[in-house]
Amino acid sequence: MSSAPRRPPHEDDGLMGRFDRYGLRRFRARQGIYAVLIASLLLVLTQGTSIRKAGDELKPGVGRTFILAVGDPAGWIAERLPLARATSRATALVSPNQSLGNEGGFSSRPTTASATQIPAVTPEAFDPSTLGVKPPRRPLHTLLVTGDSMSTPLDSDLAQRLDPAGVHVIQEPHLGSGISNPFIVDWGKLAAFQVRHDHPEAVVIFIGANDGYPMAAPDGRQVECCDAQWASIYANRVRQMANTYRQDGAARVYWITLPTPREAERQAIARAVNAAIEVGVQPWAEQIRVINTVPVFTPGGVYRDAMDVNGTQTIVREADGIHLNEAGSSLLAGIVLARIGQDFTY
Repeated sequence: MSSAPRRPPHEDDGLMGRFDRYGLRRFRARQGIYAVLIASLLLVLTQGTSIRKAGDELKPGVGRTFILAVGDPAGWIAERLPLARATSRATALVSPNQSLGNEGGFSSRPTTASATQIPAVTPEAFDPSTLGVKPPRRPLHTLLVTGDSMSTPLDSDLAQRLDPAGVHVIQEPHLGSGISNPFIVDWGKLAAFQVRHDHPEAVVIFIGANDGYPMAAPDGRQVECCDAQWASIYANRVRQMANTYRQDGAARVYWITLPTPREAERQAIARAVNAAIEVGVQPWAEQIRVINTVPVFTPGGVYRDAMDVNGTQTIVREADGIHLNEAGSSLLAGIVLARIGQDFTY
């Protein structure tokens, strides 16, 4: 009986076999420990600051405490030796990050300069609707409608619609006045008086038809309308009024922009006024709503006397090319009420 042919001896093709050829698997455990200790020492000497930085970036907890217990002394040692800087230069070509220094980072411990030069953004700067949040509506009892002649007959339209619902509408137009023109009334003082006297839960303000006057800059110079410096002064006045009307967040403010007027000179003023309104109220989008009339009445900033209203071409402007007439005011009242209805019940 013939025996089966013998298979050739199986040669180990594992990766460790190649080390056996050169006797490299003869190290002892003690030598491995030495290797770990040497590597740890090199890490401390060359990357001590990186260990500390990694600990600083961790969230509070046991892990962060342990890393900093090693990283703080390691960083102290590394900062006093030239090895860290030499290692950084040697590995700069393969490092994904260049050395950016310590200034200006998004640190939990900002420098005094960055903290004072850049105003903090607060939660009040966000309109909840842009975040998908729907705050509960509350009953509306008192509404102040104020401004210059632009606020008429809007004030009457809102009163006629809200009075039957039990809302007290305070109609307070100040004809011929303006934010840039304090001769008739100082709107900074007036806003404070209105809040102190009426305590409105909501304020609708429509103003700007008489603006465009020179205003004093912080250095005392008179600034003519309508460049960015003029707009910034106007925006600061708007911001002061808006902050007063919002009553530390207790009230809601509905600031209406100017529809584009007919005359080119007035158009330049209106653009500056509207831009200043948008910038001025930015810190408090949670409480202040800007109602932009330009897309409704003058799309693209192009003046028009008439527009389609419920399928009928209707004149919506007064003959002066500035104010809204009864039809235009009625249309705007509906827009304002729809926005108020997102915050209040009535």
